[in-house]
Order: sequence, then C-alpha cells, then structure tokens
Amino acid sequence: MTQNSVRPGAQARSLLVVVLAAGEGTRMKSATPKVLHEVAGRPMLAHVLAQAIGAGGGAGDAVAVVVGPQREDVAACARASAPGAQTFVQAERRGTAHAVLAARAAIARGYDDVLVVFADTPLLRTESLAALRARIAQGAAVAAMGFEARDPTGYGRLLLEGGELVAIREQKDASAQELAVRACNAGIMALDGRRALELLDSVGCDNAQKEFYLTDCVQAARARGLSCAAVFVEEEEAMGVNDRVQLAAAEAAMQGRLREAAMRAGATMTAPETVFLSFDTKIGRDVLIEPHVVCGPGVEIADGATIHAFCHLQGARVAQGANVGPFARLRPGADLGPDAKVGNFVEIKAATLGAGAKVSHLSYIGDAQVGAQANVGAGVITCNYDGFGKFRTNIGEGAFVGSNSSLVAPVTVGAGAYVGSGSVVTQDVPPDSLAVARGRQVDKPGWAAAFRARQTPKPKG
Repeated sequence: MTQNSVRPGAQARSLLVVVLAAGEGTRMKSATPKVLHEVAGRPMLAHVLAQAIGAGGGAGDAVAVVVGPQREDVAACARASAPGAQTFVQAERRGTAHAVLAARAAIARGYDDVLVVFADTPLLRTESLAALRARIAQGAAVAAMGFEARDPTGYGRLLLEGGELVAIREQKDASAQELAVRACNAGIMALDGRRALELLDSVGCDNAQKEFYLTDCVQAARARGLSCAAVFVEEEEAMGVNDRVQLAAAEAAMQGRLREAAMRAGATMTAPETVFLSFDTKIGRDVLIEPHVVCGPGVEIADGATIHAFCHLQGARVAQGANVGPFARLRPGADLGPDAKVGNFVEIKAATLGAGAKVSHLSYIGDAQVGAQANVGAGVITCNYDGFGKFRTNIGEGAFVGSNSSLVAPVTVGAGAYVGSGSVVTQDVPPDSLAVARGRQVDKPGWAAAFRARQTPKPKG
C-alpha cells in the first residue's frame, strides 16, 4: 500500500472545491453571473455540484465554493444546491491555484482527497469524477482530467511518459513539440488531501501570464518524487461554457443525454430532437411523447401516458394512462390522475384531475379539484383570482359542466351535478342537481328585418 492510499474498505473523506471560471460572465453579455445560466432547467453551478457530490457520497465529505466579491447570488445558489456548503471569496483573480487557496481553511481541516472542479462545466459525469478520486486512493498525489481534442489550440497539454502524467503545459508556455500533443487538460483535478496545501503553496507564477496555475501542482508533486495520473474523458464532457454559443452547445449535448436515457428506459419519442427535457424529468415505460414537447423542471410522467405534440409541462404530474394535448399547458401543481384527459388548448394550474376526468378543449382550470369521471366542456373556466386572492373550485365525481361556463370561486359543483352550458355559477351546486345560471332567451319576431331597414341609406333626392 502506497503512503497516500486509502486503506482497503475505508470510506475516503473528500473535500469538493468548486471555483468560478476566470472571466466570469463577460462574454455572456448578461447581468446574470455565468454560472447561474441554466442548462436543462438547472444552473450550471448546480449541475457541477450535483455530479461532484455524487462522486463522493461519504458522511465526512464537505463542499467549498469559491466565489467572486459581492456574489451573494452565486453563494445562495451553492447553498441551495449543496446544503452545508461553505463559500469563500477570491478577492482578486490571480489564477486557478490562487482561487483554490481561497478555501484554505476548508482544505486545512484534512481530507483524503480534494476534488477541484469549475462551475462552468455542466456536462461532467459523476463516474469520471469518481475515477479521479480513485486514482488518488490508488496512490497518486495528483490526478488530472484530460481529453483528446479535435483541435487542441488554446488548451493546456497533458504530457505523459509511460502512461504517467509528468507535466501540464499551458499553450503560451509550450514548446513546438509540446504543441503537437493532442491530449488536453480539462482543468478538473484531484489532489491527495494530506498534501494539498503543501502542493498548492509551492506553486509559483513564473509563466507568461504571471498567474498561479493549478496545473503546476503536477510539477510540484513530481519534484517531491510523487506520482501523478491522468483520467481521460470524451471532449464533450470537458466542455466549458464561456458565451451564449457554448451555452447552446452544452444545452444540446445535455438534451441528447436526457432523451437517450428516457428512450432506453422505455419511452417513445417520435421526433426526439424536438423534445426538450429538464434535468429532473421523470418518464415511465411505454410513454409516448410526440414532437415539440417541452418539459420544465419538476415533471413526472407515469407509465403508458401520452403527451401529444406542442405541449408545455412544468411542475406537473401525469399519472398512468393519462392523455395530454395537443397544444396543452400544464403549469406547476397540475396533477392528472390515471386515464385523465387534458385536450387541445387547455391550461391546468394548481389543479388535480381525478381518474378518468376529462377537460377536452379550450378551457382553463386553476386552483381546482376535479373529481373522477367528471366532464368539463369546451370553454369552461374557473374564475380563481379576484385581483387580490386565489380561491378554489371543487367539481365532484361524475359531474358535468356544460360548455362556455364560468365557475366563480370559491364554489363547489356537487358529485353527479350538471351545469347548463353558458352558465356563470356563483353559488354551490348540490349533488345530482341541474344548475342553469344565464339570462332567459327572448325572441322578437321581425326585429332583424326592421333593424336592417333602418340602417339602409335613403336615396339622395
């Protein structure tokens, strides 16, 4: 067993250090910090935290996030994504090693390994980060993530001898021979926790940019006779996001992963390239999703459900066998029971539909409870907001609400009751009764002909 390996069977304690990429947000042309821009409905920082935390999993693990001055918004996102995370401020930008050392107090507590990731790399996989940690457990003092670049221009190069990492050379400091190397540095690194501060403190700034490079930890480790390793991933996984074009590329890559995972789990997408999912979308087996469907965060679609074309879902639950759309919108709090139907041009918000309930077309159902087997006709709306407060509508089991009716909340339509078409219901409807709330029809024979005659221009004489 090497000096810095974890004893067999022991649970390594890991410190995750997340730092913000240099040049934060300037190329995004945005008032929003770069790392808070979303990919698949989640900030990039939250993606990185989730994957890196997943690579640890030990009770003794800890998270430190290095932020820039006056970036409480970023710190708040970090705490929300990783409860218990500590934040540290890098007052001036003097390189990646300098940024990691902003979390000196956390590193000094002592961990088996220190995993350093950057908050603008949302495509990282837990498995790859776990592989970095494993190399530390196996005895490496430093483990760096790398990839084979199609075009290595601009990247630091991983220099290997006999499969061991001997140096990482930034492009501005590389020789012509080193520039020909296609093995590139992804920037992600793991350090032996018991040597991390020693290695970081030994990094100097004798380079073209006069910065303290995290990559120089390799040189520092080698100078002490310690081994260093490289873990290679696909180039896409190592992608950093610096502008809107790269943000779109990261979104496309993430969507590809999510769609593939859903289809391999048993869902059918007839045009997957047109379906957009969120990081937490849950899709069951034998679900059919037609083209141009968007799922925002918090969507669950159970086995056998169908989502027709041009639907938008967010914060919604669709139970087994339910049928949605086309052209339907399920807003947060929409909860469709088994075999329920929401048809074309229907919007559901903060409402529950019981088993077999139907809202087939041109309706708005908000802040409501619709009982099992109830039928809500075309053009029905629940009038749930009076400009100040929200009120609920309850439609009982087996009730029938006729087309073009308005239910003015708070109001209850009892089980088995009927509401006549065109009604404005302002009072509770007892079970199994008929409610008709509209003006009585009055016919005036000949009125239309007389009206037209009055409107006909008289000849000029």
